[in-house]
Amino acid sequence: MPRPARTAAPARSAAAARTALRRARKVSGLVVVLVLWEAGARAGWLGSTTPALSQVLDRGAEMIGSGELASNLGVSLLRVLKGLAIGLPLGLGLGLLAGLLRVGEDIVDAPVQALRMLPHLALVPLFIIWFGIGETSKVGLIAVGVVFPLYINVFHGIRGVDERLVESARSCGLGRLGLIRRVILPGALPQILVGLRQSLGLAWLTLVVVEQSATSAGIGFVINQATQFLRMDTVFVVLVVYALLGVGTDLLVRGIERRALAWRRGLVAR
Repeated sequence: MPRPARTAAPARSAAAARTALRRARKVSGLVVVLVLWEAGARAGWLGSTTPALSQVLDRGAEMIGSGELASNLGVSLLRVLKGLAIGLPLGLGLGLLAGLLRVGEDIVDAPVQALRMLPHLALVPLFIIWFGIGETSKVGLIAVGVVFPLYINVFHGIRGVDERLVESARSCGLGRLGLIRRVILPGALPQILVGLRQSLGLAWLTLVVVEQSATSAGIGFVINQATQFLRMDTVFVVLVVYALLGVGTDLLVRGIERRALAWRRGLVAR
């Protein structure tokens, strides 16, 4: 009995070392980019208008201390949340309707596919004409942007479920609702989460565009003001914030994936 106890400790140590090494590898690329940014800006390789990373961090600390960054970031986050609250349920509902019902596909899919071909960012002037320059047009564009990636992934996720699994479940006596809940939705969930990741990324991209005009608050307003006064350190602070927001939401969805898809065994890269 003592021997397994003695061998368990080295195994745990080896596992901890592998985990630490993997985490170090994950941040190594970012660290290299940041070091090159600092060195390149100091040496003048990135042009005279590109601030060093240290200058950007100093400016970011100033904006955090004054409350300027927090107040404008709150406005932008609220816009994105409102757009997601409209667009995500709409994309999910349309995808379920078209994926689960043949009549739903016949009615919904053709117009959605036609609208999906339109670059939604090109609709900015039209939304301003329809809804004015206020919050409605900005939130509406974000909502439109997130509908289509989620719709297409929900639809194809449902239609991609193995028919043999469906037939096996039917042979076991599962009804329509049980089939959807126990077989179809779990089978489509990986594709649905991919659509969610794409929709969140597109929400931030849309936010960048809608805040570039007729905006009196938000991080887009901050970057516009900084550009007019050639405050490149402020511009880079906002760009870093955009990047962190995108990475943060992507990591959030990946965390949901790990929990929701713990039952699925896929390829593990070596």
